Amino acid sequence: MKLTISRESLITPLQSIAGVVEKKQTMPVLSNVLLEADDNTLTLTGTNMEVELVGRVTPVHVDQPGRITVPARKLSDICRALGDEAPIDLALEGDRLHVRAGNSHFTLSTLPAEHFPNVEDEPESFRLELPQKELGRMLDATAFAMAQQDVRYYLNGLLLEVDSSHVRVVATDGHRLAMAHCDMQTGCPEPRQVIVPRKGVLELARLLDDVESPVTLVIGDNHLRATVGAYTFTSKLIEGKFPDYNRVIPRGGDKFVLADRATLKNTLQRAGILSHENIRGVRLNLSPGQLQVFANNPDQEQAEDTLPVDYQGESLQIGFNVGYLIDVMNALDDAQVKLTLSNPNSSALIEAENDGGCLYVVMPMRL
Repeated sequence: MKLTISRESLITPLQSIAGVVEKKQTMPVLSNVLLEADDNTLTLTGTNMEVELVGRVTPVHVDQPGRITVPARKLSDICRALGDEAPIDLALEGDRLHVRAGNSHFTLSTLPAEHFPNVEDEPESFRLELPQKELGRMLDATAFAMAQQDVRYYLNGLLLEVDSSHVRVVATDGHRLAMAHCDMQTGCPEPRQVIVPRKGVLELARLLDDVESPVTLVIGDNHLRATVGAYTFTSKLIEGKFPDYNRVIPRGGDKFVLADRATLKNTLQRAGILSHENIRGVRLNLSPGQLQVFANNPDQEQAEDTLPVDYQGESLQIGFNVGYLIDVMNALDDAQVKLTLSNPNSSALIEAENDGGCLYVVMPMRL
């Protein structure tokens, strides 16, 4: 294998693919990136056996086609350290890859391409195309609520639901829930639900730009495949039954609070400074026209803050994890936020004042 490529063309896909590759691997080849040169195209592939990312660079001057795997992070670090001026020559000599640019010369160890695992192809059951901007918005609005290393493995990911007129994503860790949707005619003959693992969600979100150009999603029985420009992303799906999110969404709340989102977020952040560092609890005291936020900790320190709100109902005292509330404030981008409450033991429903297609549920806590 022998080729010449500009640093600018190589470094962007290489850094994206190096992000998929885990630092600690049980199989050495999984720390490598697969390079395949042919027909003036360089294809780069990285995988951690759960997620695979393939990037294609063209045109590339290929003198000699070939396939080999090299350490992903080392090659990425080398490219990042090189200057922009000189093109990069990659040449496979024996079992070493030589990287030359200007006066610099690096020699990298390799492993045979035959050792590199491929994500198996499977028949697609449904194909969907939607704007990158729209999918990115939904992932950004919900991904923070996914569980991390929960024994209920189906919570360590994001539910993607498609029916004939909606695309919906839902995440929950059992204490809070985030949901976003967009209305579109999908052509899906019957509702489909798949659970995309956490790593897959985060890597897919990184690929998406704030543009109208499309991302193509192909849903299979065991995999989700997304095509974004020159990248093809594949993720295994989590087997299991996602909780019925409709049962979690509180209905019939009779206390409606309208607040300035930025002011509420800043108030929560200030009070959170003196909350218990483990349980992060704050108490909200709601009365007509104002919301008081209290926090204290085992060192007998306490914080108290007040902000004006649009509220005319009965007084209510309720406790929450302040971090969960701040996460919701960060996810919303409207100026005004609407909270719907009913009693101290019922979850809060949080939405933008003008329905932006997102809603959040946060369970209360006893303080």
